[in-house]
Amino acid sequence: MSADRGQGVSDVAARFRIAQTYQEYEEGLRVYDETPLPADASADDKAHKAYATINLQRASRIARSYTPGEEITATVHALSGGQLWGVLSEVWCGDSAQIIPYLARIAALRADITFRVMVRDENPDIMDRYLTSGKRCIPKFIVWNAGGEELCTWGPRPAGAQAVIDEALAGGVPKEQRLERLHLWYGRDRGKSIEGEIATLLRGIR
Repeated sequence: MSADRGQGVSDVAARFRIAQTYQEYEEGLRVYDETPLPADASADDKAHKAYATINLQRASRIARSYTPGEEITATVHALSGGQLWGVLSEVWCGDSAQIIPYLARIAALRADITFRVMVRDENPDIMDRYLTSGKRCIPKFIVWNAGGEELCTWGPRPAGAQAVIDEALAGGVPKEQRLERLHLWYGRDRGKSIEGEIATLLRGIR
């Protein structure tokens, strides 16, 4: 469980309960894609915006075509009670576009799982509870029980995807090529690693 930073776990869960639904997150992707940047946009904003259309396409394709496999379906149905699943993210995040649609569809296997997406940069106090090696890496997935007790966390990406990035960084591969390799991995994996890692995570809390 993450360390307390002046705010109880149940308070964090309460804030996630009123965060975006998956449908609102996907609509946010569409709005971000369609809205021009201001003339004084930063270099980071321009870099993020460059991937808006393809992120929307990726997320929409997964949401339309993905059906959870037998292992993750059985694992979710075996959970002992209702849960809250939350994800910290941003609409420009490429990993989120590749991951969140899978998580949302898996959550939909049970009516008593509430799925929410929280905007990272609007909630830095919560993001700072879930740092990865001291960084605000996203997406970050958190699970609570019905009483607001934190059960587990996961993210920001599957181990196989992280290995692609680590290898590319070690080899001095430029950012554009690193991202190409990363998204090629996601396309080939088709959610299997996400399913397997989430199934293992959930079995550990039953």
